[in-house]
Amino acid sequence: MQETCSICGRVADAEGDGDPPLAWCADVIETRDGHRTRWVCGECARRYVRSIEAKLDQEWW
Repeated sequence: MQETCSICGRVADAEGDGDPPLAWCADVIETRDGHRTRWVCGECARRYVRSIEAKLDQEWW
């Protein structure tokens, strides 16, 4: 089974990214059909983590 980024749609390459893909984030979500793993590629994870961090109050740091 190939993992696909839930944000940008990039498909993981087992040879280049590893199996499971290294530097990708995964979480388990609940759906009507049970549980499934949602994957986010390294690029999207970095992009959105920076976005979240930028919105934190200066006091947090």
